[in-house]
Amino acid sequence: MTYYLDPHGCAKNQVDAENMMAALNAAGWTPCGDPGAADLCIVNTCGFIESAKKESLDAVFSLRSSYPSARILMAGCLAQRYAEDLKGDLPEADAFFGNADLSRVVEAAEAAVRGSHEALIPPIDASGEVDFSSCSDDRPLLSLPGSAYIKITEGCDNCCTYCAIPLIRGNLRSRSIDSIVEEARGLLHRGVKELCLIGQDLGSYGVDKGGECLLPDLLDGLSKLEGDFWIRLLYIHPDRFPRGILDRCARDPRILPYFDLPFQHASGRVLRAMNRSGDAETYLRLIADIRSALPDATIRSTFLVGFPGETDEDFEALLDFQRRAEIDWLGAFVYSREEGTPAYSMRGRVAKKTAEERKRRIEEAQVPITEARVDRCVGRVMRALVEEAVENEDGLYLGRVASQAPEVDGATVLSSDSPLAPGSFVAARVFRRAGFDLDAACHA
Repeated sequence: MTYYLDPHGCAKNQVDAENMMAALNAAGWTPCGDPGAADLCIVNTCGFIESAKKESLDAVFSLRSSYPSARILMAGCLAQRYAEDLKGDLPEADAFFGNADLSRVVEAAEAAVRGSHEALIPPIDASGEVDFSSCSDDRPLLSLPGSAYIKITEGCDNCCTYCAIPLIRGNLRSRSIDSIVEEARGLLHRGVKELCLIGQDLGSYGVDKGGECLLPDLLDGLSKLEGDFWIRLLYIHPDRFPRGILDRCARDPRILPYFDLPFQHASGRVLRAMNRSGDAETYLRLIADIRSALPDATIRSTFLVGFPGETDEDFEALLDFQRRAEIDWLGAFVYSREEGTPAYSMRGRVAKKTAEERKRRIEEAQVPITEARVDRCVGRVMRALVEEAVENEDGLYLGRVASQAPEVDGATVLSSDSPLAPGSFVAARVFRRAGFDLDAACHA
C-alpha cells in the first residue's frame, strides 16, 4: 500500500507527520509523491486559528475534487478537536484520526482505505502522561537538509485566553532529558547539523515534573554531545523565560543565541485579559538583559492585534513597544475568535477592518527595524547552513545563518566557485542585504 502525505500547520505538527510516516513505513506502507497514484492520501491538519482550519479543509476538498476515487484520511489537530462534527459534515474524508496516540495511525489508515468513515480519536490522557516512544530519531524528515525539529513537550498549561492549544493537545507533558538527548544523538549520527527544540512553551519544560523549568538542565545534557552542530530554541513564553539558559549559550557557542519570544502585546490591560502577566517595561528589561549577556542575540516575536477590548490607546502602546524593543524578526496576526476559549465570549470585539489596519501598521513599522537589525551581518564572515541549490543558477545556493530560523526568517544566498553540499556548514562573507535576505560569498 502507498500513501501521500499533505502536511499543514506548525513545526510540532510536522514532527507528528514525520512520526506517522515512520509508523506507516514500519508497517510496510510506502510513501508516494503523487496523490493520484497513492492508495491513501493523508491530510495532516491544523486547527489553531480560523485561517489554518480553512486551509486544511480546502486541502481535503481539493484532493477529493482532483481525485474523486481517492481514499482520504483527515488527521491532526482539526480532526482531534472536531472529529464528531466532521464525521457527519465532511463526506469528502474517508476516516478521521487525531494526534493523541500517533502509534495508531496504521489502524486509521486501514479504516480510511476501507472507506469506513470512522473517527479514531483516542482521548488525551487526563493523568498528564504521554507516550513519547513514537518520537523516533530515524523518522523521515520533512525539513530541508541538515535541520530537524525535536519536540520536547506536548500540550500547554499557560491557558492564554485566546488559545485553543490546551483544548486540542491537552495539558503540559514533558519528555525526560535522557530521551531527548538520545533522539538528538541519533539525529546527529544521521548527519543533522541543526537541532530545533520545539514545544508550545520551552520555558515550561519540566515544570510538570517538579515545579521548575528544566530547560537549562536539558541544555547541559545536550552540550555533552560531541560534534559540530547548532541547537536552536523556539517558542519561549516571555513570562516564563529561564535566565539560566543565557549562561549556557555563552558557554557553548553551539547553542544559538536565538530566542523566539511571543510577546503578543505590550498593553498591560490587554495582556491581563489574555491571561499573561507581563508588561512593556518588563519585556523591555528582558530584551535588554538578553542583549547585554549575548550581544549577537537574535529575538523573534509575534504580536496579536484586534483582541477583544483593544483600544486605540492599547494599540499605540504596542507601537511604542515595537519601536523601543527593536525586535529582529516580527510577525503580526489578527485575533481569531475560537470557540471554547475564554476570549470567545469577551465583550468589546474589534472590527475586522480595524484589526487588519492595525496589522498593516505593525508590519509597515517593522520593515526599517528588521532591515537595520539584518544590516549588522553585512561585512562579517558568518557560518551558514547550506539548504539547497538555486534552480537554474550555477554556483548559487540558499542557506541560513544563525540569526535565521527555518522557514520563518530571511534566507542567505550563497555564491560559491565550488559545489556545496546541502546540509553542511560553510563560512561565508556577507556583502549585502537584499530586503530581509543576505547575499554572501563562500569564504576560503
